Amino acid sequence: MLVIDYFSGCVYRTLCIGLNHGINISPRIIKMKTIKGWWFAKEDKQLANGDNRKIKVGITHKVTGNIIPCEHGLHLSPKIIDALLYAPGPIIYKVEGSGKIVPHGNPIDKYACSERTYISGGFDSSEILRKFARLCALDVIHLWDAPQVVVEYLKTGNEDIRAAARDAARDAARDAAWAAARDAAWYAAWAAAWDAAWAAARDAAWAAAWAAERSKQNERLTAMANKFLKKRNQQKRKLWKNINAQDV
Repeated sequence: MLVIDYFSGCVYRTLCIGLNHGINISPRIIKMKTIKGWWFAKEDKQLANGDNRKIKVGITHKVTGNIIPCEHGLHLSPKIIDALLYAPGPIIYKVEGSGKIVPHGNPIDKYACSERTYISGGFDSSEILRKFARLCALDVIHLWDAPQVVVEYLKTGNEDIRAAARDAARDAARDAAWAAARDAAWYAAWAAAWDAAWAAARDAAWAAAWAAERSKQNERLTAMANKFLKKRNQQKRKLWKNINAQDV
């Protein structure tokens, strides 16, 4: 059986975060025609695990067989903050699932579908994901005595000091024994300075969620992503308009 779209987010969420709904014991098919949501892909814009079909806006991918979340199916999350948890890379899409639709988790954090259509996106969202990670860390910066270089990086996003901020946050952790909230706040800052923007956003958001409401994070990231996609789509249409004008 071809396994599609599998990512270790299920294992990560269950073991590292301590939530017990990362595993589906008995998948159940939901009776709905379609479900819209978010999905992230790697930079190569191909389906994973040996499938290798190209991902393009406007096309629909289909799979056959039993649909089982985390094992077999084409996934999506209604909430972008949940999609980020399972993200293998920074390429962002708005998608629509159809056919067989099976939910995952309690509460539901994603669906596995037999069909998935790519509505919009296909852009590298690293810029907004890194900014989101910094904002999540700033939400809880008051919970620990952050070094100045860490505060400066989180506020400005200056790439020249990101490595220094990461090192300073790491060194600060070695020098102190903190309570859980402080430790989570430190981890959010440290994670925000990671190299991979999608991983930084995912982990900074999870760490900050110990001290802040996750729903607010979802609202923030949704607004940022919608604004980003609108801008990129406008740029794409303008580019095609200029190309077509030159061909006339």
